[in-house]
Amino acid sequence: MATATQLGIQVHLDIPYEDAIEQVTAALKTQGFGVLTSIDMKATLKNRLDVDFRKYTILGACNPPLAHRALSNELAVGLLLPCNVIVYEDEERGGTVVSLGDPITMIGLIDDNSVLTEVAQEARARIEKVAAALAQ
Repeated sequence: MATATQLGIQVHLDIPYEDAIEQVTAALKTQGFGVLTSIDMKATLKNRLDVDFRKYTILGACNPPLAHRALSNELAVGLLLPCNVIVYEDEERGGTVVSLGDPITMIGLIDDNSVLTEVAQEARARIEKVAAALAQ
C-alpha cells in the first residue's frame, strides 16, 4: 500500500533492496521516466566519512517531455529536476522502502505558474501510477 508523506509517496516492499531497485527502475520506465543518476549513499558515506550506513540509493528520474515543457517555461525549474526517488533498506521491518518525491510539493517552491503547475500535476499522476504498480 502506498502512503502519502510530507514530501512524496512512500511504498514498503517485502523484497530485497537490490530487487527493489530493479522494480522501481522498471516501474518508472512504464511511466516515461528514465533514471539519469544513481547515488549510492552507503558507499559515499563510507568513502567520504568512513561511517557505516544502511543500503540507500537516490535515483534521479526524468520524463523528458515533461522536463522539456517545464524548462521551456521556466529555466530555473532545473533546480528542482530530476525527480528524486529514494530506495533504502528497511532495517526495522525488513524489506525495502521506496519514496517518490511529489512534483506538486516541489513546484510549490515557485511562485504561481499555471504551466508548471500543469506539468507537476501530470508528473504527480505518473508518480502515483508508479507507486500503485509497486504496491501490488
